Amino acid sequence: MSTATRSTATKRPTGKHTSSVVTTAHSATVDTPIGPFTAITAEDGVVLASGWTGAVDDLLVVISPSLRPAEVRPRTELGAVTKAIRSYHAGELDAAAEVPVRQRGGEFMEHAWTTLRTVPAGKPVTYADYATLAGRPQAVRAAASACARNAAALFVPCHRVLRTGGGIGGFRWGVEAKRWLLDHEDLG
Repeated sequence: MSTATRSTATKRPTGKHTSSVVTTAHSATVDTPIGPFTAITAEDGVVLASGWTGAVDDLLVVISPSLRPAEVRPRTELGAVTKAIRSYHAGELDAAAEVPVRQRGGEFMEHAWTTLRTVPAGKPVTYADYATLAGRPQAVRAAASACARNAAALFVPCHRVLRTGGGIGGFRWGVEAKRWLLDHEDLG
């Protein structure tokens, strides 16, 4: 069952904006087996941020300032984005793979996020493997940083990256959530 954020539209202070700033975005929250999952989308339906939280403010802070919306309006759902969230949690593990995402970072970081979307469910990689997949085998810390700065959890599946040696590593939404996601994908 889907629930929308019940508060009024969230606004951020206005000021000097570049042309890439999203002025209005939309959010919706979906109940999942591991808690509420909220997504923020630009007006064109592209995911700007998402994660296992019921609070839009938790997501606004991880959106690049060049993309951060001036206002977020709650909705009951976000079309294909909400469908993908529900389908993924119901067992369709590739449901989020084709949903468009918009993030900003340096050249390597943006490439690393795109690369991460190619890591299949049920086949997690280590940070060293991830750095190699992204074309910079020596950039293990940069690959880890790309995971840590990923604003679009699930759609850019940073939960599929583990520590070298198999340790689960950290996750913005909690180690328990990461473990659930990995188990969910392993069983799928």
